[in-house]
Amino acid sequence: MRLVLDSEQEQLRSSVRDLLADHAPSAAVRAAMEGDEGYDRALWRRLAGDLGAAGLVVGEHHGGAGAGHVERAVVQQELGRVPAPVPYLASAVLAVDAVQALGDESVSAELLPGLATGERIGAVAAAGADGTWGGAATSVTAEHRGGGWSLTGRVSPVLAGDLADVLLVLAGTTGGARWFVVDGGAEGLARTALVGLDPTRRMARLDFAGTPARAVDGAGSTGVLERVRDLAVVSLAAEQLGVVERVLADTTDYATARVQFGRAIGSYQAVKHRLADVLCTREQATALVRYAAWTADHDPDRLAEAAALAQVHLAPACFQAAADGVQLKGGIGYTWEDDAHLLYKRAKSAEVLFGTPGQARDRLADRLGF
Repeated sequence: MRLVLDSEQEQLRSSVRDLLADHAPSAAVRAAMEGDEGYDRALWRRLAGDLGAAGLVVGEHHGGAGAGHVERAVVQQELGRVPAPVPYLASAVLAVDAVQALGDESVSAELLPGLATGERIGAVAAAGADGTWGGAATSVTAEHRGGGWSLTGRVSPVLAGDLADVLLVLAGTTGGARWFVVDGGAEGLARTALVGLDPTRRMARLDFAGTPARAVDGAGSTGVLERVRDLAVVSLAAEQLGVVERVLADTTDYATARVQFGRAIGSYQAVKHRLADVLCTREQATALVRYAAWTADHDPDRLAEAAALAQVHLAPACFQAAADGVQLKGGIGYTWEDDAHLLYKRAKSAEVLFGTPGQARDRLADRLGF
């Protein structure tokens, strides 16, 4: 197991960081999140198309890079530092992983090339009406009529659900839960953008009213749902690590430059100690993210355990770091002009995106046999 990035992975990180520095400064992030689409289309094209970041875990035979989850975590970590208004978690993580986990070669051949290049945006609709992961199997019903399937019900929230060109929907049938492919512009599909805590992450509510859908072969296993969630948790943990890194860098710079009572505030012990805590959080989180991503590539039997461990630590630690960043900046940290509040909102929303830390602790305890 490697907890240190190799030269190619470091080069990938540098390329993504340089791209974001040039094309995703604070002004661009704010313009994108306040726009009608809610994401930066040009940045997405550069990230997914030019760098090939959306297809890192997609095989070369489907137009991807054939890399691994460690490389994808490197990208997600850099996106967390911005935080970038692109549908990476929705499309390059959830949608790609769902298609590959389902194992339907015809669906893979149809969807993966477009998802890998970013030409198509994908989304996974698996949350129920109450937001519970996997709850869509009870909140959406699939019926087979006249040689085809149709869906009825509601799914919310769905990451990038209003932007997606293709949707992978979990629905209940008389034979149990199944996965379906739905076109983003299908008849009977109403997509409503939601106003969430994090303005840089697009979410939507999907309402199906006899919406035509295509069933995915061999898609009844609950193991698919669990694997997609676990891989998403690993990627989200990498994003949270990026938030912690950005908080540490920005707050340290501010503490060095801000003078109070004739001294830089960073010279006071109370400030030093809290920044030291954030530094410790970053070091611990780095090891956990690297381990979880490595496990996804090399030890899939322990993926659920590693993902739960990462979520248990990263979710509250990232939010605490973001909260410390706001407080240590004082009044300016609470203003709209400073990016501290964007990091704070990203950290808070990410904390419960795939279940609460308490639920993650329960899953971890189950895996460890407690």
